[in-house]
Amino acid sequence: MDERRFLTELFEVAVAAADPAKAIAGVLPDKPKGRTVVVALGKGAAQLAAAFEDLWQDPVEGVVVTRYGYATPCRHLPVMEAAHPVPDEAGLMATKAVFRAVEGLTEDDLVVALVCGGGSALLPAPPEGLSLADEQALNRALLASGAPIGVMNAIRKHVSRIKGGRLAAAAHPARVVSLVVSDVPGDDPAQVASGPTVPDAVGRQDALAMIAARNIVLPEKVMAHISSDASAAPNPGDACFQGNTVRVVASARLSLEAAAERVEAAGLTAAILSDAIEGEAYDVGRVHAAVAREIALRNRPFSAPVVLLSGGETTVTLGENPGRGGRNTAFLMGFAEGIEGLAGITALAADSDGIDGTEDNAGAFVDGSSFDRLRAQGKDPMGYVQRQDPYSAFEALGDIFAPGPTGTNVNDFRAVLIRPQE
Repeated sequence: MDERRFLTELFEVAVAAADPAKAIAGVLPDKPKGRTVVVALGKGAAQLAAAFEDLWQDPVEGVVVTRYGYATPCRHLPVMEAAHPVPDEAGLMATKAVFRAVEGLTEDDLVVALVCGGGSALLPAPPEGLSLADEQALNRALLASGAPIGVMNAIRKHVSRIKGGRLAAAAHPARVVSLVVSDVPGDDPAQVASGPTVPDAVGRQDALAMIAARNIVLPEKVMAHISSDASAAPNPGDACFQGNTVRVVASARLSLEAAAERVEAAGLTAAILSDAIEGEAYDVGRVHAAVAREIALRNRPFSAPVVLLSGGETTVTLGENPGRGGRNTAFLMGFAEGIEGLAGITALAADSDGIDGTEDNAGAFVDGSSFDRLRAQGKDPMGYVQRQDPYSAFEALGDIFAPGPTGTNVNDFRAVLIRPQE
């Protein structure tokens, strides 16, 4: 068996399970008496919108906002691109277009919100008194903090005019149907893209407590805003949300289950560890490696041959002057250290949207020889770890995995193939 080809196939199966057309085909809302307005937001938004247009058939209006390089043409809907993970001026223009799309609606109209990961950065909407620069500084601070996605989004929604259900409130009295592709552990739709159409009960005092608990240093103006009543987000019980519906149509859980079926079809055992793993990426890699070593050396808790599968969203706490890479390559450096010298273990870790962090890859491959192969080139593996430069390590090895944008986003995908030791 070609281990890397097999792991690539598992990634492709997992991504296919989150295919936009399949995801929304069975959950289309009833057509309204009035207008149908589509707002598609996130890194897979254009593919979702194109699939919706094909299934809906009748003309629609609205707008699509996605990341640079992720656009797919739609028949009726304009597609706008903006920056991710730090917002830009194009994102401000896109946010204005989204609000214009839901202006002046009536109770006979329908808003279909197609929401997937990435919308938090793609739709900057600084509150009164704050600027785009303030929101950019907030995003940079959160990304560097190592905080889990739920904490980041709880804070973001208190520094925005669109997050935390505010877009759905702006569309009232139209009915809002949110079809959500989840990229967050636990699949809480209010956390995906910071919930522009889905409010949650996390208040500003909760957000302030999260900031204090993790010692997150935010810009003074941002902290002043979060500390004020002006940052209060809509309550889920508000009348403007009554009659709205929310459906999670694709998630890491469903993608991992599809990959597990493919593993079993190949005559191997599949073990899904979790679809909601969080934590520092390098440390999570070390834990996965410890499990893989236990299987390889002692045949427990699973017997080889076996494929370990996991999902979720790890984080990377950035130091000063970090190098290149994202959370998946950081995970793999920890994993490579933990399985060093062991034959029969091959792993792939990749972001399901096709891009890991800010680089051009989804992730990389690793095996028990990875660190030795770096040393053979005269390179110190732990130097890459200390410099937070995992991309460069895997680039040097020729082990980068770069499928390109996939058109969906259900978070990280990790597959570890373990064969019996010879």
